[in-house]
Amino acid sequence: MSLEPVQVMSGQVAELKVAPSSNGDSGGSWEGKREFDKDHLGLTAKPKPPKPENAVTVAVSSRVLFRTEREQKVFEQKGVEEYLRYQIEHENEPFAPGPAFPFVKALEAVNARLRELYPQSEELFDIVLVTYNHAHVGIRLINTINHHNLFIERFCMTGGSSPIGYLKAWQTNLYLSADANKVREALTEGIAAATMFMPEKMTEVSESQLRVAFDGDAVLFSDESERIFKAHGLDKFFEHEKENEDRLLDHGPLKGFLEALGKLQKKFYAKGQRLDCPIRTYLVTARSAASSGIRALKTLRAWGLEIDEALFLAGAPKGPMLEKIRPHIYFDDQMFHVEGAAEMGTIAAHVPYGIAQKHNSKHNTSAGK
Repeated sequence: MSLEPVQVMSGQVAELKVAPSSNGDSGGSWEGKREFDKDHLGLTAKPKPPKPENAVTVAVSSRVLFRTEREQKVFEQKGVEEYLRYQIEHENEPFAPGPAFPFVKALEAVNARLRELYPQSEELFDIVLVTYNHAHVGIRLINTINHHNLFIERFCMTGGSSPIGYLKAWQTNLYLSADANKVREALTEGIAAATMFMPEKMTEVSESQLRVAFDGDAVLFSDESERIFKAHGLDKFFEHEKENEDRLLDHGPLKGFLEALGKLQKKFYAKGQRLDCPIRTYLVTARSAASSGIRALKTLRAWGLEIDEALFLAGAPKGPMLEKIRPHIYFDDQMFHVEGAAEMGTIAAHVPYGIAQKHNSKHNTSAGK
């Protein structure tokens, strides 16, 4: 039964905050964002969750959605029985928000906008709470969800078993967890997944626009080019990209999630809301624009994917750029970049995929990333 807490980069963690709407929308508050239907008696009721085959399903571990460090210490020091007893005794005390909390709130804000435009559509984000906990802990989790005004109807409490089979049954588009081993297992099964970390400080994020930032190689794309760089160096990497600029890169583990985001974006575009779309995507790569960027852009275009903003940093640190973007989540395959982003207050998630995992260390950099 794995109950490891979210890893904290350093120091004490500040309370999570969300900023006022960046576009001046006075209706950008999380409160009141959810749209409710009325039942046959005229009473308000929560909207029905969409069917998995229609939804963009995001599975989130309870250990990244909420803060559970205190409970983890009880488990480690006193064992599972005392842990369960502690959870039951404190089940009316809500957990504090974790690193995935602002991201989940942003998903719900997008859903509210989609329901306004398409009341009958099930093309929405569907959030599944995944936990290795025993079902006894479910009452505290439900109380916490209600306390924070979240709309999460689907739970998966496995009692210590692996959740990966359930993720496949839910047709999961993205899995976020604090357990790196389970993330790697999900990636092996073809499920987009990343390990989340709690940064020392938290950058305030938009309440009205979901912002998702992606690295390129070994995240959206395969690690083909990264392998050239690791084996032969920077000059050979540039030569390889130039020679192959008209040959598409293969897909990486997060390509499907970008596709899902793009599908929902187009629903807003169809209603004339391109400039007011509540979803915005970013490519943040250490590739150089002139020497290796064209292949990445041609690949995205050939896939039919639009990226709202592309930043080619030519090896410069990503942290300062991400601090300006203020994404709800940033995906990268190298811990060096994840740590650099976290130091600047960005919630970064590690995608343990590709050749870089053999080289990952705090001091490892890559021009091809």
